[in-house]
Amino acid sequence: MSNNKKGSLVNVGLGMTLGAHITPLSRTFIEQADVVFVSASNRLVEQWVETMNKNVISLQGFYQEGKSRLQTYREMTEAILTEVRAGKSVCGAFYGHPGVFALPPHESIKQARAEGFKAHMEPGISAEDCLYADLGIDPGKHGCAHFEASQFLFNHRPFDPSAYLVLWQVGIAGDKSLKVFETSEKKRQLLVNLLLETYPENHVVTLYECAVLPIEETWQLDVALKDLAKQKMSMKTTLLIPPCCMKKPRSEVIDLAQQIN
Repeated sequence: MSNNKKGSLVNVGLGMTLGAHITPLSRTFIEQADVVFVSASNRLVEQWVETMNKNVISLQGFYQEGKSRLQTYREMTEAILTEVRAGKSVCGAFYGHPGVFALPPHESIKQARAEGFKAHMEPGISAEDCLYADLGIDPGKHGCAHFEASQFLFNHRPFDPSAYLVLWQVGIAGDKSLKVFETSEKKRQLLVNLLLETYPENHVVTLYECAVLPIEETWQLDVALKDLAKQKMSMKTTLLIPPCCMKKPRSEVIDLAQQIN
């Protein structure tokens, strides 16, 4: 279907730290939109977006304890599309990067395009970007694999222990209901038990949360893997596991490569 209808949609990233990470282009889209939907867990972030546009609608009200997040995401998507279908220039402003661990930005763009509206995404600084900077990690040095913690736990996901392993949303590891915002220590222990099949129990891992406000500091906690499950975590807590072994060179390939001009 051709994109020739009047309404339009752009989903932009606000970055992780209030006011510091947004791009000039994303700011312009917010300022020029007929209506802005904002998704940020911190009310100060929403208030900051309101200084750029007078018609701002918060998406946080769709979240409820005990309510499936899939239902929440469907309702968010429909709210955004309702305004697009009304012929308005709509901007979705999402915490961090709008395409990272965020279903409504992807789904709303997909549906808007299918219905003939112009729709696209503008990137933002994500928690992954902040993790590399705050923890001093270069993914090109050892390699780096990323998984959502529960997906990693519930599925066979081969990985390389000579590379960094990053597990997202570790605070809700073991949850399949999509209705809770923190799981029990017993459920998190299931993840620890799986990791102990590969890593030694005293292997030091890092729990990480980046700063949201400029006055905040990055939070990180180094802990032995065996003690991980008992630590306090939230949905925004990320787990970084450093390599536990050396890379294994492919000597025959190295020799062959040296023989080729």
